[in-house]
Amino acid sequence: MTRRVFIDGHAGTTGLRIRAWLAARRDIELLTPADAERKSAEARRARIAEADLAVLCLPDDAAREAAGWADASGTRVLDASTAHRVDDGWVYGLPELEPGQRERIRQATRVSNPGCYPSAFLLLVRPLVDAGIVAPDTAFTIHALSGYSGGGRPMIERWEDPASGLASLPFEAPYALDRAHKHIPEMVRYARLTQPPQFVPAVGPFVCGMRVQVPLHAALLAPGTTGKRIWEVLAERYHAEPFVKVHHVEEPESASEDRLDPRVCNDTNRIELRVVPHPTGHCLLVGLLDNLGKGAAGVAIQNLNLMLGIDETRGLPA
Repeated sequence: MTRRVFIDGHAGTTGLRIRAWLAARRDIELLTPADAERKSAEARRARIAEADLAVLCLPDDAAREAAGWADASGTRVLDASTAHRVDDGWVYGLPELEPGQRERIRQATRVSNPGCYPSAFLLLVRPLVDAGIVAPDTAFTIHALSGYSGGGRPMIERWEDPASGLASLPFEAPYALDRAHKHIPEMVRYARLTQPPQFVPAVGPFVCGMRVQVPLHAALLAPGTTGKRIWEVLAERYHAEPFVKVHHVEEPESASEDRLDPRVCNDTNRIELRVVPHPTGHCLLVGLLDNLGKGAAGVAIQNLNLMLGIDETRGLPA
């Protein structure tokens, strides 16, 4: 059985990756308007009505409008924007979030794709909150590094412009330090926190890849908690997950210069989680993923597969 899928915004960064990874599929028919109609509201609305599933790779306001069209036509919709991530009427599209989440995605008519940074933060932190290792009112700090494709076409063009000199930058560049980041609400809600974390994102001189670091001071941990115990909780939670790899707990002397390379999962839908304990009792949690893979297009296809009743791993490099 062939399912009809329309990617609204297929020329954007996420849309292009979704389209490329779906191109060889014989169980998916991609509905594509002519170039002249790509921005036509009438043509887009007609394609949404024809589709079994519409994938929205649009700015937030446009995604809200297109979601209204999908509601009117009865088309199921997967939204890759931030517009609906904490909306009570939408299912959050992170299948590994908690037991039962992928079944909610399978049954949903409206699914909101998670953000790239939140995907790593939530998979690292939510099991620890559930296990009582860290309290919901914990004051978390997040340091995260992304490839410049995470900022979409404007950031890609700026970083790849020879006149900018950014491509040869020998250090990461923090950004959004003066405003509340758009990913904070979903971090708070789905990690079940009572206060927002301090989030310090940065961009590096590489196209794709992401490293999310969550340092845990010993004072934030439940008494007696060790790095091994944290690792056990994560390993137990994700032992059967096809796209989540939990590396064995690391001792300080096992460190090597390249083990936290943010590009290690590039071109896959995989995320790697690491627990790095410190002799003082502190612990560092690390998530590595492709910001356009498990952080965007990959998880979108994983959700698409679930919503259409297909094996969730189909067409996804792991």
